[in-house]
Amino acid sequence: MKKLLAIALMLIMLVGCFAGCGASNDDTLIMATNAAFPPYEYVENGEYVGIDVEIATLIAKELDMKLEIKDVEFGSIIGGVQSGKYDIGMAGMTVTEDRLKSVNFSTSYANGIQSVIVKNDCPYASYEDFYTGFDADGNPKGVVEGIKIGVQQDTTGDIYCSSVPAEWGFGEENVIRYKTGADAVQALIEGKVTAVIIDNEPAKAFVSVNEGLKIQSTEFANEDYAIAINKDNEELLKKVNDALAKLTESGEIKKIVDKYIK
Repeated sequence: MKKLLAIALMLIMLVGCFAGCGASNDDTLIMATNAAFPPYEYVENGEYVGIDVEIATLIAKELDMKLEIKDVEFGSIIGGVQSGKYDIGMAGMTVTEDRLKSVNFSTSYANGIQSVIVKNDCPYASYEDFYTGFDADGNPKGVVEGIKIGVQQDTTGDIYCSSVPAEWGFGEENVIRYKTGADAVQALIEGKVTAVIIDNEPAKAFVSVNEGLKIQSTEFANEDYAIAINKDNEELLKKVNDALAKLTESGEIKKIVDKYIK
């Protein structure tokens, strides 16, 4: 009986140990990203590369840690950081009121523009032409019949576009979500959507490798990128912000951004 009790206690201790394990060891910083978002994160020659990858690597170095990257669906990043599965979420991510309910964000490290990709023969000169007209305050009244907007699901492009026309969205019924930006662009090529709204740098990358596409001159939105961190980990938030401040002051972040964005 005593032997059985000892074994039971040992099992309970082991379960407690596993349950108490955090996202990483003390010397490893686990970063969740979606590596289909050039030039911020993508795969090249079997390696993760991009602006976010290089900045995160320098942050980990400042924290005397080793960076470990987890490539996941964009929509699962916030939940993974919130649950403690990942230490940070870094994927060209914009701070929104909804996301702030679940995680904290670092200071901004880069600026992003939401751009509109269309086919070269698109009859609409600007996304503003996707609307039927505007009210006395200059807000859209409705969406032209047949307009369909492709977005990467759970991104700010998705959030903006899914809003009602009066808030410069296109309505849920006129938005088609895809797992990756590349999938959305492929849908545009195949004529399944009228346009794709996505961050400007990925937009430029997609247009450069797909003939017959262009970016409209009018910006859809302007936003700042930041790093998602668990609300209970104020210590990590401070360390990351301190590292970002140091890397910004030294010019390292600008050097990385300039390397990818000409």
